[in-house]
Amino acid sequence: MAKPEVNDLLNAGVHFGHLTRKWNPNMAPYIYMERNGIHIINLYKTAAKIEETNSALKKIAASGRKILFVATKKQAKDIVAEKANAVNMPYITERWPGGMLTNFITIRKAVKKMAAIDRMKKDGTFETLSKKERLQVDRLRAKLEKNLGSITDMTRLPGAIFIVDTTREHIAVKEAQKLKIPIFAMVDTNSDPRDVDFVIPSNDDASKSIDKILDLVTKAVAEGLSERKNEKEANAENDASKMEIAAKEEEVELVIETNETETITKDKEIQTGEETAAAENL
Repeated sequence: MAKPEVNDLLNAGVHFGHLTRKWNPNMAPYIYMERNGIHIINLYKTAAKIEETNSALKKIAASGRKILFVATKKQAKDIVAEKANAVNMPYITERWPGGMLTNFITIRKAVKKMAAIDRMKKDGTFETLSKKERLQVDRLRAKLEKNLGSITDMTRLPGAIFIVDTTREHIAVKEAQKLKIPIFAMVDTNSDPRDVDFVIPSNDDASKSIDKILDLVTKAVAEGLSERKNEKEANAENDASKMEIAAKEEEVELVIETNETETITKDKEIQTGEETAAAENL
């Protein structure tokens, strides 16, 4: 797992916090200094927190659980969508659907409705509808795709949630806390780190900073997925070799049984021949 370089973080502008008058006092341990009315984040602490976060995310990915990425602010949408897609993880980049986690069953029903519309189009049922009905169904499908299209593969609650800007995504934070889902987040100087299990103190407003942090995080997730894949392949090979050994053992047992049967048959034939010869002599 690659270690985050402080110089790279510096070049990406990860160290820029908010205006000092907007700060959250709970972020004090992560603030290095104040300059021109802006707080500067301690990048050495950021690098250490990224390592801690990556280690935890790698384990979750290796266990086979999904990690839900959340970022609805304009400058983060496209970056999160791209990075999450690269590691095949679900993400929310439009408005957070209320009850996304706490009322997950209803959300799944909406996703299934989207799949049902797709089936209608495939089997020809869609063409039997009137023009007005087709238009309504298409609008519904587009709306569902926009809001929930990125979580169609998420069949159960995620193993963790990664948030960009916890102040903006406070509803997602509350839902995850209620369900005791681990929260990983980019936390700026105006947010409360106490709401987050794994804090990455960083600039959550600049697209360059978001891109850098997400790049490091998704690489760790990719490593976890790779480990899981290798483990599965190794287990499959072990199972195949065990089956092969078992088959050979059965073959050997069969040969031994056959030889024993042949020996017994020969012994009986010899005994019968001897008895016949003895009878003839008498």
